[in-house]
Amino acid sequence: MKKFSSRFSIAVHILSVVSWNSSLSTSEFIAGSVNTNPVIIRRIISSLKKAGLVSVKAGTGGTYLNKELDEITLLDVYRAVEVAQQGELFNFHEHPNPACPIGANIESVLRKNMLKAQTAMEQELAQVTLKQLVSELSEKTVETAKG
Repeated sequence: MKKFSSRFSIAVHILSVVSWNSSLSTSEFIAGSVNTNPVIIRRIISSLKKAGLVSVKAGTGGTYLNKELDEITLLDVYRAVEVAQQGELFNFHEHPNPACPIGANIESVLRKNMLKAQTAMEQELAQVTLKQLVSELSEKTVETAKG
């Protein structure tokens, strides 16, 4: 089964680290937390910056949130990193046979249902703020520390 890009989960990870300590939030530091290459982190931070969610101080200045945690939803992050190409999450195969009654109509019938599924998912993402996630993360880190 093909999975969606990890850009979304990495972006949420980045924002969580930044909310914890923005002065330490260099791409190298974040890459250590994510366990990936700093170049990947910089690309995703660039998308978050373009969406207005973060600012970056040049050099080793770190990354900073432009909004409060309760003003950033998972939908904002999802859209910032363009998980869905051209706004559509599901791809359809190209050029079904127009001479076939199924081939001529499958996309329009399926598209309607897939768009409903995407809308439902986006509505769920819009209900979860970064503040909620960071709060859950704080609880988990306390549990982990108690071990």
